[in-house]
Amino acid sequence: MDTSKFAIPEIIFGHGAIKHVAQCALRLGARRVLVVSDHGLERAGWVEKLFDILAYDGLEWVYFNDVSQNPRDYQVHNGAEIYLEEKADVVIALGGGSPLDMAKGIATIAGNGGRIDDYEGANRIMRPLPPMIFVPSTAGSGSDISQFCIITDMQRQVKMSIISRSLVPNISIIDPDLLLTKPPELVISSAIDALSHAIESYVSKLASPFTENQALNAIKIIITHLEPAVETRSVHHLEQLSIASTWAGMSFSNASLGAVHALAHSLGGVSDIPHGLVHPILLPAVMRYNMPECLEKMATIGNIILGPCIRSRQDLAAMGIDQLGEFFKSFGVPVHMREIAPDDSKLEHICRMALQDACMLTNPRDADWKDLLGICLEAW
Repeated sequence: MDTSKFAIPEIIFGHGAIKHVAQCALRLGARRVLVVSDHGLERAGWVEKLFDILAYDGLEWVYFNDVSQNPRDYQVHNGAEIYLEEKADVVIALGGGSPLDMAKGIATIAGNGGRIDDYEGANRIMRPLPPMIFVPSTAGSGSDISQFCIITDMQRQVKMSIISRSLVPNISIIDPDLLLTKPPELVISSAIDALSHAIESYVSKLASPFTENQALNAIKIIITHLEPAVETRSVHHLEQLSIASTWAGMSFSNASLGAVHALAHSLGGVSDIPHGLVHPILLPAVMRYNMPECLEKMATIGNIILGPCIRSRQDLAAMGIDQLGEFFKSFGVPVHMREIAPDDSKLEHICRMALQDACMLTNPRDADWKDLLGICLEAW
């Protein structure tokens, strides 16, 4: 077996786990923290609850909420300036992937200086980051677990992938109760994002026994629990989605991703398309493209999606991908790129940009921009 590594934060998981955030911050030496969140969490009441928890334990805080759905580079720089001016000592992020990635970007600049595009790519962060505590409010992004940070370079219109062990937060506090205030469409898009993490990391060139089992467990749980979670809002099913998201995060953080995410980053940079909308559109087409290089693994995925059946590996893989497309359709999400993109005039540019994304390095099947264009046209 090739040498592999596996990095995750300390994880505190459970209903009401958010109550531990102040004690965790104090354990990391906090006196004045920077809290990063967004307007949605404010409206849901979770930001105020977090402030109450911090105040009860005597912690001061500075609040930053200038966070777009695709976090911008200039927002990162503004947040880092506030962190330094206010002499904060720990970063606490509350939210989905956008506030969590914003917090990582702020911590990167606070600890290393320069501009956020200086750190695009893998392993370019050389100095320690401030301690980070993340409280995810969705079951999907995995940013509270991962070594990834995605920030939009506004001048180049590129969603930069920044990858470093330094970006794994010190502590992830996962409280499934936060999902109870999420609308169904966000539960669906987040879970499909996590499913994409699991599938892409399972077939990644860097997959190992330490990531494969996590990925398969995540796939099984999402296929089983997403529909009842949306229909019933059951605490049990939502908790299962939180577990699946965490497992998927463990897997992709260490095995990386593939062409789905490379294209999603490029699409988001050029057209500012919400990240979660892209996966049900591109995932089946990318899986079909990759199938010749990882047929055994695609058949394993197909067996999970289809349930027990006696078929050839080829049939299991192909039928599983088809059924996955039907699974997505059942939730009423967009399944064609034409539903979210105004026209196809920028597809060549998007595909050429996607080739530069670090996620392409671990896609199981090599591709050039014309191959990626073929995938996009299949999904159009």
